[in-house]
Amino acid sequence: MNTSGYSIKDLEVLSGIKAHTIRIWEKRYNLLEPERTDTNIRYYSDEDLRKILNVSMLVRNGYKISKVAGWNNEQVKSTVLQVAEVKISESDYIDQLIIYMLNFDNRGFVKLTNEIIQTLGFEEAVVKVFFNLFMRIGTYWQVGTIFPAQEHFVSQIIRQKLIVEIDRLEGNYTKDATILLYLPENELHELSLLFYYYFAKQIGYNTIYLGQSVPFDDLSKIAGQMEIDYVFTAFINSIPKEEMEDYLERLKQPFAKQKIFITGGQVNNHNPKLPRNIKVVKNYQEFRRFIR
Repeated sequence: MNTSGYSIKDLEVLSGIKAHTIRIWEKRYNLLEPERTDTNIRYYSDEDLRKILNVSMLVRNGYKISKVAGWNNEQVKSTVLQVAEVKISESDYIDQLIIYMLNFDNRGFVKLTNEIIQTLGFEEAVVKVFFNLFMRIGTYWQVGTIFPAQEHFVSQIIRQKLIVEIDRLEGNYTKDATILLYLPENELHELSLLFYYYFAKQIGYNTIYLGQSVPFDDLSKIAGQMEIDYVFTAFINSIPKEEMEDYLERLKQPFAKQKIFITGGQVNNHNPKLPRNIKVVKNYQEFRRFIR
């Protein structure tokens, strides 16, 4: 629950409905009734947010706002459930997951993630829903709409799902090659790395997974102790372009003979100068093509 309330900008970011449209819906249909602070600034409740998310889902699925706006909350909720049973898009799934996240509804979130995985299959669920969910969460965090505990709540649930699926692939060694996966020092956003770890194991590679915040000296020691064919890392946290390029230059020294794959938002932002053996991975399809 957001005890300080949501601004109309928050509602726009979370629902995908433009603030101008929300205002029109308020004036024309009395869809929402925001409260006002002592300084006359409008703010919205958790119930308002849930309503706009549900209404936006129904409008996307062909319902007229003029009709939906006249329904009470129970009618809106029951129709959302009916739509979900018949036909639900990836965007609708994400809206529902966002509602559960905002309310720390563990039962609801876990039940829906299980339903998504069962309906789409694990890989499609990851690519079409969970990837996009975290892209939206990243935007919400950036603009201050959610706080870190909400992101951590979601991350740990999805992380558990990934680890279970990864464990099921143990023993699937159909490739005579080894991939080392890790995150640089002070890089703690592990989910994207776990996704690629899953894909590498699914293809059949021997995988050495080091996880978060690996000291550079440890990488050099590993390179000297065992045979590595590929290295995979990601840059999610903010990092200056020059610092990233310096890191990559250093990384090519212990792994001069290996192909190194890098991914992450910071790579896309900076478009860094790359040593010859380093390749940017834009998505998991590219990754699969590179290592098939």
